Amino acid sequence: MGGLAALAREAGHRVTGCDAGVYPPMSDQLRALGIDLIEGYGADQLALQPDMYVIGNVVSRARLPDGSPKFPLMEAILDAGAPYTSGPQWLSEHVLQGRHVLAVAGTHGKTTTTSMLAWVLECAGLQPGFLVGGVPLDFGVSARLGAARRPVAGAGLSGQAPVFVIEADEYDTAFFDKRSKFVHYRPRTAVLNNLEFDHADIFDDLPAIERQFHHLVRTVPPSGRVVVNGLEESLTRVLHAGCWSEVSSFGAAVSDFTARGEPHAFDVLQRDRVVARVEWALGGVHNQLNALAAIAAAEHVGVSPADAAAALGRFRNVKRRMELRGTVGGVAVYDDFAHHPTALRTTLDGLRRRVGPEARILAAFEPRSNTMKLGTMKAQLPWALEAADLSFCHTAGLDWDAAAALAPLGASARTAGTVEELVAQITQSARPGDHVVCMSNGNFGGVHALLLQSLSNK
Repeated sequence: MGGLAALAREAGHRVTGCDAGVYPPMSDQLRALGIDLIEGYGADQLALQPDMYVIGNVVSRARLPDGSPKFPLMEAILDAGAPYTSGPQWLSEHVLQGRHVLAVAGTHGKTTTTSMLAWVLECAGLQPGFLVGGVPLDFGVSARLGAARRPVAGAGLSGQAPVFVIEADEYDTAFFDKRSKFVHYRPRTAVLNNLEFDHADIFDDLPAIERQFHHLVRTVPPSGRVVVNGLEESLTRVLHAGCWSEVSSFGAAVSDFTARGEPHAFDVLQRDRVVARVEWALGGVHNQLNALAAIAAAEHVGVSPADAAAALGRFRNVKRRMELRGTVGGVAVYDDFAHHPTALRTTLDGLRRRVGPEARILAAFEPRSNTMKLGTMKAQLPWALEAADLSFCHTAGLDWDAAAALAPLGASARTAGTVEELVAQITQSARPGDHVVCMSNGNFGGVHALLLQSLSNK
């Protein structure tokens, strides 16, 4: 929603917004753009009388224990008959029309892959618009409109259309529109990066999510391209349900695009022929796959794999994706957005590959997403944290027993009810040469700064 506000502001609209507990980097970005942010959802904001209320999917008709509405402004909007729409629908109608949309979907890696793809297109001179669920370091903002006309015309039906890269989320659109957000985007290039069970608060099982992904596939035109991870059985099932567009696969041994070499330096093969080489600062097999997805998608709008790989060599990643926040007393502290068990494991495996078997990894995490709070995936946590030498779990707000869930890890796992207690545990355990990774999809109580300060006092 913050990125959407930035797009509306760039388009010339006056924009205000309301939320609760906004934190950096988005709060800083909104402030820099001159977008007024109101704390809370008070009905008095009806006095602003905007031409349109754009409603994010955090808003609901929920009631507090005393029976009062959790979102009084929404109730006032409905009572007044004021105009409102969802974020994805507003994007579809006011930003994406007439553009070649490249949409990046998947359980993991959406933000990173979207950022990679936008950067590749930028380096190719296409001046893409984009909307990313994070802040790419190469752009410094999470969204922009991009060129109104494509600077470098391409082939095909949409060769003149300006390009727009969007992170395509399968979460539902709004309380009044329970379709996945990405069905609004109508992409010509759709990346299906991976797919496993997530969002247990709105989906009953994996087939329910596969159904939504197939709804996305249905919207891709005949001249479009579906870029699909060939390693994922779930995505194979999605395509077997029907596909009416060109398919470009990556990742599996028999794919259109494959990698040969280590994740930090590898050849890109297109149907068994070396067409490019990627040498960059990123690590992890997951990022190698993300790169292949970006290369395959960029080719659809005329960027050669060699040019795409050269751009990736200069890619600086996204804020909060294994971002080094500081080193104190030989202890490195990283911030990472991982929250799903697979993402936790992927992050830690990537770091392990980078630092080697001898270095110690300390994993600090908070189960903050709706799925993790429900405890649906608690049994996967020991598996997710295997690569860490010590694990520290922040348990505030959980209705399930984190200590019991982590018991298979023995003495290497600890829990803490407060961030302060967590910081104290890590500070006591850390020693020079350690790597501490703090993983959360929220602010994590400012744990990074607190930890760096605590380590400096050790």
